[in-house]
Amino acid sequence: MKITKAKFLISAPTIKECPDLKLPEFALIGRSNVGKSSFINALVNINGLAKTSNTPGKTKLINLFNINDAFVFADLPGYGYAKVSGKVQNQWQKSLEQYLLKRESIVSLIQLIDSRHPLQQNDLQMAEWIKYNNLPCFVVATKVDQISRSKILNTCKGFERELGLPVFPFCKTEKYYNQKIFDKIEELVKLSS
Repeated sequence: MKITKAKFLISAPTIKECPDLKLPEFALIGRSNVGKSSFINALVNINGLAKTSNTPGKTKLINLFNINDAFVFADLPGYGYAKVSGKVQNQWQKSLEQYLLKRESIVSLIQLIDSRHPLQQNDLQMAEWIKYNNLPCFVVATKVDQISRSKILNTCKGFERELGLPVFPFCKTEKYYNQKIFDKIEELVKLSS
């Protein structure tokens, strides 16, 4: 898949404010600071399309991106650590659940997990919630450039065993990992039409 167009569409606080774009949608979920925005920027090869930050919890809204007029990425608030109150985190959680359960255009969730660390409790809880609600999902192991090359395959296989989902390695600087992720997205887009 060659990216010819990638455009930020809207930031919305809840599903009600999100337009129905009549395109297949991929909802990006993961812990705060796992690299969801970097994932979008690297995949479409446009620095700064999705705003990145070193501060966990910067994504507070549902951010939609039109890719090639073929599908949409929904960058959602992260779960886990963020410098916000418990009340705000609960609001994010409620908004996230509504979005994932009621947004009809979602063809798959993409759960991003930091490859540098063992699965965290909130990663496992999210994976269980996804299974419980019977939602389609695959996993992207981020930041694989920060672990030794010999550990990448074992890390991904370990995540697959623990989560029971396909896992794809991803690195924002080494683009050859992107093709398998694009192939998976393309396959799901075709199946949804």
